[in-house]
Amino acid sequence: MVSLLGNIGLELLWLWILLGLLLIAVIVVLALVPIKVWFRALISGAHISMSRLIGMKLRKINIGMIVEAYVSAKKAGITIDINELETHYMAGGDVVKVVNALISAHSAKIGLSIDTAKAIDLAGRDVLNAVKVSVNPKVIETPSISAIAKDGIELHVKARVTVKANIGRLVGGAGEETIIARVGEGIVTTVGSAETHAEVLQNPDLISKTVLAKGLDVGTAYEILSIDIADIDVGRNIGAQLQMDQAEADKRIANAKAEERRAMAVAAEQEMRAKTQEMNAIKIAAEAEVPKAMATAFKEGKLGIMDYYRMQNVVADTDMRKSIAGDDNKKKIR
Repeated sequence: MVSLLGNIGLELLWLWILLGLLLIAVIVVLALVPIKVWFRALISGAHISMSRLIGMKLRKINIGMIVEAYVSAKKAGITIDINELETHYMAGGDVVKVVNALISAHSAKIGLSIDTAKAIDLAGRDVLNAVKVSVNPKVIETPSISAIAKDGIELHVKARVTVKANIGRLVGGAGEETIIARVGEGIVTTVGSAETHAEVLQNPDLISKTVLAKGLDVGTAYEILSIDIADIDVGRNIGAQLQMDQAEADKRIANAKAEERRAMAVAAEQEMRAKTQEMNAIKIAAEAEVPKAMATAFKEGKLGIMDYYRMQNVVADTDMRKSIAGDDNKKKIR
């Protein structure tokens, strides 16, 4: 009897141990397996195995977001492997935006593969917005662009560029800044080639036609649909201003040259005065020596009184002739 009770107690002990182990297993499973997420995917027609969900949880992946995106794609009729969504999430991509872009492209009948969508997203571009721009074209407004016609009149032009996204060139294609820069270049070229500014004002569509003909969307992430001139304002008369500036510069150059000539003339006059003063000084010094020489000649008997008087008469006659000659020159000048 005691042996029987001992066996029953041992069996009960083992039973309790098994129940405890089972309870622990259930707790572990409930902790690892997101039952709610698995059940929601199951009733939505997007079955996901328990093992995959457990693996995603162990890799610390946002299971709820991945499953929600996967279910949305399935309901939209898009065949997609959840492993691709998981890989894209681990690469740092935006899974929800990629799936929404695929759904929008599928609804609009735009050819967009999952690989292309992931590449666009990882390249840093908004793939969902790109799909929206492909469906609903976007208008890019340029700033006021200054251009000068051949007649020298400045024009300020604003343009509106209607574009749609080019899905195939989103990766590696240039953005809006390049479009604006190229349109600005086309406007400057068109206005600059016009003979007069009035020609541009009368036919603003010349700008649109010329710019569109240049194929400005080559190598960009957009396709230009149209270019419309929003506003044209007349600015300054650059040609007249340049002529005025040139005239002022010529005037300054002429004044500088005249000042240079005047300075040279003043210097030459001063030099001539210096030479004249030097010659007068020499003459005065020479004349001062004459009385001394005459006195010496008188003492030595080389010069007589009559010789002196004859010399004085010659000097007086010479002075008279100079005076008469000077009066005649004054009469001729008058």
